[in-house]
Amino acid sequence: MEPAELHAGERTIRRKYARIGMAVFAATLICGGAGAWVAQMVAGDRAHRAVEATAREAIALQTETLSGVLEKYRLLPPLLSRREDIVALFEGPRTPANLAAAREVAFEIAGFSGAKDVALADATGRIFASARGIFDNSRLNEKALLAAAEQGRLGRESMSSDETERAYVFASSVRRDHALIGVIAVYVRIDQIEQTWSLSANPIAVTDAAGTVFISNRPQWRLRRLYGSAADGAVIIDGKPGADTVRIADGAGASYVAARRELPLMGWTLHVLADRAPIVAASRTASLVAVLVALLVGSLAFYLVKRREALALRQARAEAVAHRLEHLVGERTADLTEANTALAREVKERTEAEEQLRKAQNELVQAAKLAALGQMSATLSHEYNQPLAAIRTYADNAAEFLKRGRAEAAADAMARITGLVERMSELSRTLLSFARKPGTEITNVALAPAIEEALMLAGPRARKAGVVIRREGIAPELTVRGGHLRLTQVVVNLVNNALDALAGVGSQGAVERPEIVISARRIRGRIALTVEDNGPGVPPEMRDQVFEPFYSTKGVGEGLGIGLSIVYNIVREFGGAVRVAGRPGGGARFTVLLVAARAGTRELARAS
Repeated sequence: MEPAELHAGERTIRRKYARIGMAVFAATLICGGAGAWVAQMVAGDRAHRAVEATAREAIALQTETLSGVLEKYRLLPPLLSRREDIVALFEGPRTPANLAAAREVAFEIAGFSGAKDVALADATGRIFASARGIFDNSRLNEKALLAAAEQGRLGRESMSSDETERAYVFASSVRRDHALIGVIAVYVRIDQIEQTWSLSANPIAVTDAAGTVFISNRPQWRLRRLYGSAADGAVIIDGKPGADTVRIADGAGASYVAARRELPLMGWTLHVLADRAPIVAASRTASLVAVLVALLVGSLAFYLVKRREALALRQARAEAVAHRLEHLVGERTADLTEANTALAREVKERTEAEEQLRKAQNELVQAAKLAALGQMSATLSHEYNQPLAAIRTYADNAAEFLKRGRAEAAADAMARITGLVERMSELSRTLLSFARKPGTEITNVALAPAIEEALMLAGPRARKAGVVIRREGIAPELTVRGGHLRLTQVVVNLVNNALDALAGVGSQGAVERPEIVISARRIRGRIALTVEDNGPGVPPEMRDQVFEPFYSTKGVGEGLGIGLSIVYNIVREFGGAVRVAGRPGGGARFTVLLVAARAGTRELARAS
């Protein structure tokens, strides 16, 4: 083949593959655009369904939370209206002596129940005594509460004097010989619900029949209209009730997926807004991935085209010089075949390596998830057993007291259940701090009441096991820096650990004449709380390991080995330390060193 013919053939090949390259480029652009649009729609739809499911789950959970808080107080007014001492306060309520007694009773009920206020009103709806006087300027006869009481029904209504003074009211009639002589009203704290909702990242709001926000975990929303225009000061300015997507006025134009649930018994509507940011992010990510895939495929196709062009040129040149380089062409063809084989082998090896790496990463993520779930499950199982058992006992006692007509004792049992529920809520936050160490509030706490509550929980088990618990040197004025419920949990865990040792759990047998001694003393700027027993003790070689999570000398099914680890973490959050040593004569001694409260705040801590 002549050189002129060779150059003409090369030009023909180049023009051919240039047209093919342009077609590949155009196809890449079209496929990339179409793929980005499809991926955006599919990913956006999936993310939207996921956000909607999250919103529905959140609204179901918050409905239960709201109902649970209000349910605690629903039966309180009817129970109080049957007490003879309270009924007597409504006979001649305006006398000075009766007024003082009524205020004292209202203050006592509010203190025990945790209500925002308790008010006593006469048959006309005029309030003559209350615990805190927050709503004294209101008249029950201006509301539906008096009408419900006159009909013998439980009255319920939401009230607000301003943004800070809001409450939900339960009211019951007080009767003498079937005649209405007064009304007793219990005002439920709304801020407790809002504090519970403050843990949620989603905006939550409760609106009344007029569409005004009554409860919300966003303080700036309260007492504003939820739907409306910006000129009206509404929270949501783009969207109507029942709309799927809304936009709020004070969120820099942020859009949300809205979910709502009617609460007809209370005349409320519960709203939960889920941020649409995950939907937008998923759509953008899917579009970007689709474009990158199209570019990758297009680049690979263009590379193959250029590769084929080069091969065609080489073949043309080879044919041109075939009569002179037949042997050389054979060798080069063999080299090219070997190179292709090596390239294919390398591509296969890299593909297999990437697949193994992907599997290893998935297994690692799954293992981390299972470890976190196992830790939370073990902690909840360990920490909730005793409060749940105490709640069951107090509930049974309350039912029995009500059968016997002992309303005061039943109310006391219900108040104790309320305290235990609040304690379990605090335990949940403590478990979260064990896992991720969040900041928790540190205040001045009286040591003696915390020990008393701990012994109230652990005492029944000690008495059943025949263990004597003695307290020595626990002065009422001893006050430390910490949290009341978490400090109570420290004492409960240490006492339970001592009871396990005395009962022979994990050892050879129980101890004769078992006893536990709890003492406290001041050491410079610290308070030393000591819990010791006359059990088998802790060997010196094991003392550095007893505070590690899941370390236990007990048998299978006898414990999880996290009680002392929780003690260690709580005390460390208080700025203190915990030590273990032997007791003279045999046994174990656990010493908790806590920071003592300043003298100027001691009286406040004792009063709280």
